[in-house]
Amino acid sequence: MARRYDCSDATDRKTGLREATSAVRRGELVVLPTDTVYGIGADAFSPDAVGDLLEAKGRGRGMPSPVLIGSPNTLHGLVTDFSEMAWELVDAFWPGALTLVAKHQPSLTWDLGETRGTVAVRMPLHPVAIELLSEFGPMAVSSANLTGHPAPQTCDAAQEMLGESVAVYLDGGPTPDALPSSIVDVTSKVPVLLRAGALSAEELREVVPDLEVAS
Repeated sequence: MARRYDCSDATDRKTGLREATSAVRRGELVVLPTDTVYGIGADAFSPDAVGDLLEAKGRGRGMPSPVLIGSPNTLHGLVTDFSEMAWELVDAFWPGALTLVAKHQPSLTWDLGETRGTVAVRMPLHPVAIELLSEFGPMAVSSANLTGHPAPQTCDAAQEMLGESVAVYLDGGPTPDALPSSIVDVTSKVPVLLRAGALSAEELREVVPDLEVAS
């Protein structure tokens, strides 16, 4: 039976975060609010849990899950060849609606899907998400919807789609923005905007003027 916690209530929030952390440690799935839309999350280092996440969404390995983190410092253990411009983007827009695609450390034993040696990583601007990520560590998190359906802005919408495939739902109220995060590839010398979302190319170029836009 899926459990749901109202994070506007201090006691429920504390209990929910504890239960969500325990669930992820057991390899189960949780739904959490972010600053864009609700996400479905799993232990990034558990191939079985990530597989369950993709299965719950009806999503193939060709669309690997991004990873959310609770602090920019976590990047040091996850990515390599991270450029000065990439760090400038982190300093300017994290926590926030910017996902960076970077080369992951070759030593990491995870399986997020067909990533070709990269990872899409973000630090969300949401207190519930940051608290969970700070307590557990890096999580594979994708939008909490069935593939082909709109990404949910409420916990109700997420639960209607995902039902009992999720162990714990953290209800943080409606999310503030329906726009997804913008995605920038920082694996090369010049950053490339792969998807414009909450942040426009113009906003990003205020920090990295050389930013290119994928055709």
